[in-house]
Amino acid sequence: MDDDEDDGPRLPPGTPNYMTPAGYARLRAELNRLARVERPAIVEIVSWAAGNGDRSENGDYLYGKKRLREIDRRMRFLGKRLEIAEVVDPSRQTNRDQVYFGARVTYVNLRDEERTVTILGVDEADITRGEVSLHAPIALALLRKRVGEAVAMRTPAGMDEIEIVAISYPVAE
Repeated sequence: MDDDEDDGPRLPPGTPNYMTPAGYARLRAELNRLARVERPAIVEIVSWAAGNGDRSENGDYLYGKKRLREIDRRMRFLGKRLEIAEVVDPSRQTNRDQVYFGARVTYVNLRDEERTVTILGVDEADITRGEVSLHAPIALALLRKRVGEAVAMRTPAGMDEIEIVAISYPVAE
């Protein structure tokens, strides 16, 4: 296992790293902030702390070196992920009646609970915002389906059936 895998979700082997333009921009901005702001600030603290003598009990020095390792590992991870990213703009999707990458899908389950998810890349999905990875079980079940189609899905609570009630894609800017 690559050390950098700790810094983000795994990408299933042999799959493209799809990402929206906004997701790509967020990762690029994080990489730039780490390289141009955070890392130089920590290097400055470590240099100052190193000049204070005994490093073995110097908290600023020890914490700074640890933080530098974390930043460097995250920067390597981001660099690798951005390098292999395939940026796909969901607003350009022409087949809008089926679920593909970037779709916002509203579905209802057998208990009449309605949920909405947006299918995004593994590095940009955030479940707290209703975003799921393209490789998540719910996304895999929904892909290529249309409004009105029902899908049987295994959940932690057992089998469930969901029906798609709406599909939308962002509007081109």
